[in-house]
Amino acid sequence: MTAIPKVLPIDESWTRDLLLRLLLTPSPTGRTDQIMQVLGETLTELRIDFELTRRGALLATLPGARRSPSRAVVVHSDTIGMAVRRLKPNGRLQAIPIGTHSARFSEGARVTIFTDDPQVAYSGTVLPLKASGHAYADEVDTQGVGWDQVEIRVDESVSTERDLAGLGIQVGDFIAHHALPEITPGGFVKSRHLDDKAGIAAALAAFKAVREAEVELPVAAHLLITIAEEVGHGASHGLHADVAEMVSIDSAIVAPVQESVETGVTVAMQDMTGPFDYHLTRKLLALCAEHGIEHRRDVFSHYRSDVAAAIEAGAEMRAALIGFGTDATHGHERTTLHAIRSTAELTGLYLQSELTFAEWDTTRRGELADFPSDEQPAPAQSTVEPGGQA
Repeated sequence: MTAIPKVLPIDESWTRDLLLRLLLTPSPTGRTDQIMQVLGETLTELRIDFELTRRGALLATLPGARRSPSRAVVVHSDTIGMAVRRLKPNGRLQAIPIGTHSARFSEGARVTIFTDDPQVAYSGTVLPLKASGHAYADEVDTQGVGWDQVEIRVDESVSTERDLAGLGIQVGDFIAHHALPEITPGGFVKSRHLDDKAGIAAALAAFKAVREAEVELPVAAHLLITIAEEVGHGASHGLHADVAEMVSIDSAIVAPVQESVETGVTVAMQDMTGPFDYHLTRKLLALCAEHGIEHRRDVFSHYRSDVAAAIEAGAEMRAALIGFGTDATHGHERTTLHAIRSTAELTGLYLQSELTFAEWDTTRRGELADFPSDEQPAPAQSTVEPGGQA
């Protein structure tokens, strides 16, 4: 008999320390080996078994009363970033974005330029082409926004393309924004790349809570940590075929046109790829309501997540998305410790719960009469007679 899920204590000090460590580890898409080492060390300390895929994604597993079918939680380790597009004649670098983000939010950013030599990296700053009001006066305010309107000033004595090449800098070298994390006394977390390092912290805090509480899970639970969500690949590989349902943890958009808030967890109804599974999303909402977790419902029109890539790759499973409320996503991001904890608490409850339709998911195929569609409310019946008028 499955135990009733309960809210597990989240180790907030541990979660906070892990989050800061992740934020201080650069991981633009395509350069994630270092952060995967950090995550592997963390899982080893938690005594949670894991394996790596050929491409470098990580799949950890908590055992359950049943091995199959199983469930998964997915987060991504990669962040937006930049790469060197051109070594400019003036000794500066032209950049190209990695992932979708505006050059507007990179202006003034401190960065690190990584060369092919693991021991050699350089600091720099992203600047608009007209960066000095003393030199350009009002032209500073009228210059356009775009990646062709910014350049990277390298913190070395360089003034030509040849000087840059002499440092070992080449086209295609990765450039990472400095996260510059800060946690205020009131519990606000300000940093670049909370998307999705706060999600990783929440997921691992939940898995840690389950491990330490010695809860027997009804089914095996996987944690998939992907490496290319920001460029659309997401959870397109790395999952076992027996995963019946998966919940993605990512940032939830806080803006005047959205419903998410920074102080709680959001259950997304749909993103730009379409609606999430009806039954699984309502189950997550019910867990929040039953256990007093602050939550919101929202839809995201310009957003896609790990689970979208999994579904598009052919994964046959239910999918849902939850997120910690985040202001100014892909820019100067901010969330709260409370939102991260709420997300971890919901994840812990979800891991303890039975699969949404355990009996059906065991077979994966069946008769129409057995399909659990009666759990979904029927539409209201029309009062118009056939051939009549409304």
